[in-house]
Amino acid sequence: MKFAGKVWRLLVGIKDGLVLVFMLLFFSALFAVLTARPSPASVREGALLIALDGAVVEERTEIDPIEALLSGEAPMGEYQARDLVHALDEAAGDKRISAVVLDLDRFLGGGQVHMQEIGEALDRVRAAEKPVLAYATAYTDDAMLLAAHASEVWVNPLGGAIVVGPGGERLYYAGLLDKLKVNARVYKVGEYKSAVEPYSRSDMSEPARENARALYETLWEEYRANLKKARPGADIARITTRPVEWISAAKGDLATAALQAGLVDKLGSRTDFDKRVVELVGADDWGDGPNAYPHTDLAVWVEDNPLPRKGKPIGVITVAGEIVDGDAGPGVAGGDRIAGLLDDALEDDLAGLVVRVDSPGGSVLASEAIREAILRHKARDIPIAVSMANVAASGGYWVSTPADRIFAEPETITGSIGIFAVVPTFEQTAAMVGVTSDGVRTTPLSGQPDFIGGFTPETDAIMQAFIENGYEDFLTRVGEARGMTRDQVDAVGQGRVWDGGTARQLRLVDEYGGMEEALQWTAAQADLGDDWHVQYLGTKPSTYDTLLRQWLIGDGEERGSGGDVFARFAQGQTALVTQISVDAQRLLGARGAQAYCLACPTTAPTKAQVSAPEGWLARVVALLFG
Repeated sequence: MKFAGKVWRLLVGIKDGLVLVFMLLFFSALFAVLTARPSPASVREGALLIALDGAVVEERTEIDPIEALLSGEAPMGEYQARDLVHALDEAAGDKRISAVVLDLDRFLGGGQVHMQEIGEALDRVRAAEKPVLAYATAYTDDAMLLAAHASEVWVNPLGGAIVVGPGGERLYYAGLLDKLKVNARVYKVGEYKSAVEPYSRSDMSEPARENARALYETLWEEYRANLKKARPGADIARITTRPVEWISAAKGDLATAALQAGLVDKLGSRTDFDKRVVELVGADDWGDGPNAYPHTDLAVWVEDNPLPRKGKPIGVITVAGEIVDGDAGPGVAGGDRIAGLLDDALEDDLAGLVVRVDSPGGSVLASEAIREAILRHKARDIPIAVSMANVAASGGYWVSTPADRIFAEPETITGSIGIFAVVPTFEQTAAMVGVTSDGVRTTPLSGQPDFIGGFTPETDAIMQAFIENGYEDFLTRVGEARGMTRDQVDAVGQGRVWDGGTARQLRLVDEYGGMEEALQWTAAQADLGDDWHVQYLGTKPSTYDTLLRQWLIGDGEERGSGGDVFARFAQGQTALVTQISVDAQRLLGARGAQAYCLACPTTAPTKAQVSAPEGWLARVVALLFG
């Protein structure tokens, strides 16, 4: 009985402890809900501080509370490009803001189109005679392109700036799969559809190399032209064609080399930079430290400057990230979720619709679900425009076909009209360890698909025929949308990826421009004049999401530097291990036909690329390659 009493008291103690814990969590959550959102009252006269502690994205990913709290790591910061552009435009005309401070010390990138859009907004701030100051320890390509639009670019003397340009090598697994006796069965259409090459080859095919070279050279030309336009005094040719000579002339001092080449204007520590900002906007007597300056954080400024709500609504639906089946997202383009948002908006009496695409594609079924939902709006006889951001390729182009007008930037990556599937079978692996299969079939398809015994020739033929039929569907949709014959689309298809300028010449794109041009065109087609506003389709970030970001990410003011140039290069190791894990999941995962552009360059780090890989497969990959 004594033992039973002790057990009972233990259980009661555990119960009381759990009740106390849940009460504390409840009241903490209640307090957080009441205080989570930034207060417009926090807006101060002085500088607008934009500390980009993470990546610029088209659509911010919602934080999974369980995953975030269990991981023990702060999630990557994400900043929507449209929020940054709107914030800067409002700052340009607001007397409370006398300068803009760009803190790029922990900036991870965001793609050329986004950098150019934000850079142009920075130019408008400077045109309003307000200084823009940028600071970082180490500038890489995207950060340099953004900082180039500042009136003063500062770099830490122990840091530097380096421009590497697009391109590089990717991994091929055919040799590994051969050793493991895994048969990667590839079904595809398109000479240039290179998404399956990592599983079937040990190197890049000549068509894929030709396509990549043409694409990268165009993107590189646009990058250099934009950088030179923003900083006319910079010696771009020397920086990009003779980098060893350039760095050696500064005796290996990357910061001095950046100064001599005109990439930056000032060398100085964070303290020196803050002193300069104080000279421009004044000192903050209530701030921390001797060089504090009055400022308003980006989140507070965005909250204080909501989008206008007057006039007729023009809907904007965002298709960002890989297109997948189901309700995934935001940040990933779940086909059912986006189709549901579009269908819900049928009751909103939209005057027009703009589809903002920043996606390399993905599931054919999900892409078609989104396309059909867009067509239901088109049936209401309203103008529909597509605005392409960094990437609108493969499935990203599939969902663009219902548009009356397609807008893209010269740096946009689009096309990749092709389709594929890859399925692994393990008959050789099984045989290697002594496992065989046998049986009786009543038809050539009995027991198929057999991932251990292998596919019959009939199964292979049927799957290839299915993919070929999907490609014909793709050609038909593009041809009907663009007024082209099947053969004309096939000639620019075959999985080939195009830059926005070439795509316009090939009639895959109608006009240069971004979101603003697409919205203005839609308003003009709907005869709205200036009496309209933008209505983004989808839920706003929840208070819980905002709370988690504040807790886990914070405002970045007390976090360390993003590291020097070597530290930035080292960040690629985590991305490499993650990429191997993603490639393995793409091979082994249960996926249907894919309209996906693997050849499209990565424009910005994703949440996965800066997080530790998860799952049993990722652990194996990390063990082998990490």
